[in-house]
Amino acid sequence: MNKRVVVTGIGAVTPLGRDFRRSWEAVRLGRPGIGVCSKELGERIFSFAAGQVDSSYDPLLHLSQKETGRTDPFVWYAVSAAMMAAEDAFAGGGPPAGDKSGCAVVIGTSRGGVTRLEEAALTGRYSAYLMPGSQSGAAASCAARKLGTTGRTLGISSACASGMQAVGEGFTYIKNGLETVCLCGGAEAPLTRFCVEAYSRAGALSKAQAPWASRPFDRERDGFVLAEGSCVLVLEELEHALARGAQIYGEICGYGCGMDAFHDTRPDPSGQARAMRMAMGAAGLGAGDIDIMFAHATSTRLGDRAEEEAIRMAFAEKAPDVPVFAAKALTGHMLAASGPFEAALALMCVKEGVLPGNPNIKNRDCTLNLPERTRTAAVDAAMANSFGLGGFNASLVIKRYG
Repeated sequence: MNKRVVVTGIGAVTPLGRDFRRSWEAVRLGRPGIGVCSKELGERIFSFAAGQVDSSYDPLLHLSQKETGRTDPFVWYAVSAAMMAAEDAFAGGGPPAGDKSGCAVVIGTSRGGVTRLEEAALTGRYSAYLMPGSQSGAAASCAARKLGTTGRTLGISSACASGMQAVGEGFTYIKNGLETVCLCGGAEAPLTRFCVEAYSRAGALSKAQAPWASRPFDRERDGFVLAEGSCVLVLEELEHALARGAQIYGEICGYGCGMDAFHDTRPDPSGQARAMRMAMGAAGLGAGDIDIMFAHATSTRLGDRAEEEAIRMAFAEKAPDVPVFAAKALTGHMLAASGPFEAALALMCVKEGVLPGNPNIKNRDCTLNLPERTRTAAVDAAMANSFGLGGFNASLVIKRYG
C-alpha cells in the first residue's frame, strides 16, 4: 500500500529531563544527565556512574499507587512516555474513541521487569502480580490499557535494538495499511545489582567518574554507562494526521532490520552496514542525502570501532562528510529506550534545523565527522542506528516534512 508515515507526538522520561522538551533542551546545550548512582542495590554498595531518570519524575502523574506497586519501574517509564506522547499528539488527550481500534502499541525492552524480579529473589517476597507486572510485554499492555486502545499490541525483546525495532514495526503497520496510529518506543529500568554485576563481569561498564564517564569514539573510553528511561513516538498515517490538523515533527521513510548471525557479543560491521543500506534504499535515498547520523555509539572500544567500519562500508566515499552525533555521551545507555530517543532527536533536528555537537570527545579515536559544537543548519534527512547483543541491527531514516 505504501502509506506515508509521520510522527505527531513524542514523550520521554530520561536522565536529561522528566519530559521530552527538557531532554531535547539538554541535548542542544550539551548538558549530560549522568551522575553517581543513588539506588540501593541489595547488600552490595556500589558507587558508579549511571544515567538515572530525572529526580523530578513522578510516576503517580500517570499511574495510581496500586498500579505502581504491581508493576516494574520500566512499565512506569513506558506508560508515562506513552501518555505524554499521546497528549502531545492529540492536544492533551488520547486517540479519539473512533480511532482506538485502529491504534497499535509496540514497546521494546531488553531487560524487562528485572527490578521486581530481583527484589523478589533477594527478599523472598513474591507478589501475585509479579509475573504480569514484570513480563517484557507489560509496558505495551499497560500503556494500551491506560489509553484504551485495542489495536495490534506487541512487546519486543531483542536486546538494545528492541526499541528501534518497535518503531520499525509501527512504521511497517501503518505503511502497509494495517493500522492508522501506532504508539511505539522502548523502556528500561536496569539499574539493579543483577545488571550491574553481570555487565561488570563482562567488562562492559565504564569505571570513569560522572558526568563524563560515557565517551563514545574517544581514545580514553572504557565502557558504557548504564541508564534507565523511556521514549515513545506517535506514528500516524499522513492523510489521517492532515485531516485532523495534527502537528508533524517529520516523516519516517525508511527502515532496515537484520541479523549478524555471527557472535553473541562481538558485532559484525557488515550486518550493521546492511541495515543502514536497507533503510536508505527503502527511503529512496543515497549516502549523500543523509545530513546527520545518530550513531549507536555506546562507548565500548569493540562496538564503536565496528560501527565506524560499518558506516564506512554503508556510506563509502561519503562517510567522512556526514556529521555523526553520539547521544549516549549525555544520557548513558538506556538500552532499548536509546534507539527511540535518538530517533526523536533526529526528528527535532529535521524539524528545527539543528545539528547537535559532541561535547565529550577530547582525544578522538576514529575518522568519522564528529562536530564538537551544536549549530543550526538545514537538515533534510537523518539516520539513527540501534544495535543489540546477539547481532540484532536496526536503522531508521527520517525526513523533514513539507
